[in-house]
Amino acid sequence: MLGALWRSSHPGPTVVVSTLSLLLGTAAGLDLSRLALLVGAVFAGQLSVGWSNDAIDARRDGTVGRLDKPIARGEISARGVGSAAGAALLLALALSALLGAGFLAAHAVALASAWSYNLWLKRTAASVAPFAVSFGLFPSLATLAGADPMVASPWATAAGAALGIAVHFSNVLPDLDDDAATGVRGLPHRVGGRASAIIAFAALTAGAAAVALGGALLAGTRGEVSIAVLVAGLGLLGVVVIGATGLVRALRNPDRVVFRLVMLAALVLVLQLALTGVRLAG
Repeated sequence: MLGALWRSSHPGPTVVVSTLSLLLGTAAGLDLSRLALLVGAVFAGQLSVGWSNDAIDARRDGTVGRLDKPIARGEISARGVGSAAGAALLLALALSALLGAGFLAAHAVALASAWSYNLWLKRTAASVAPFAVSFGLFPSLATLAGADPMVASPWATAAGAALGIAVHFSNVLPDLDDDAATGVRGLPHRVGGRASAIIAFAALTAGAAAVALGGALLAGTRGEVSIAVLVAGLGLLGVVVIGATGLVRALRNPDRVVFRLVMLAALVLVLQLALTGVRLAG
């Protein structure tokens, strides 16, 4: 039962996003107690998003025979997973409240955005909006969790939103046929696999450029050239190189290799953002 429940949580994204919160919180200088609350709140929130997704999509997953889904295989009920999603959401909000009103508000908006995707927006042309909103708010979770809470700088917010856009357009690449069979018509499905891959790489490049530019501008105002700025520049170069490789392949055939290249470029952007996280609120 517990194993099936965990596999229904979308464990990969849940662990990745929670780890990112740990990296950003550490880079932002949070003390241990605040860092633990940040990671705990984000982890609980991600569990709620993953579980609600599988509970809501249970009938669809059964129709297309998704053998990777515990509900579709009959290992656990949709009602049980849905109940777990509700409990995780309440826990996420309770932990968020301990970090202050600003953090609670930002996290509540991010979670509401993610749930709106699961409930409705994934089937519309506005399917990308929840990803841009939730990921755009993510850097601010690290800065709002501090003893002196503040919203993240515009460049960090832009980088987060760009990452969210890229994740959305790349995440659907392996499932376009299954989604089409069950009537899911989000924005990536409307523009097609090739265009989705191109948009994903373009968004990642824009996000990496935002981090590099933000770090450079901040260093210029302080009259310094830091390791963080160098890392930001190298990150931009890495994303551009991976993106160029992926675009060449996407123009030929937007397959799973393109999806993996998008994920690799996204990882570089995440590391770039985390390693310059000390300047998130600069």
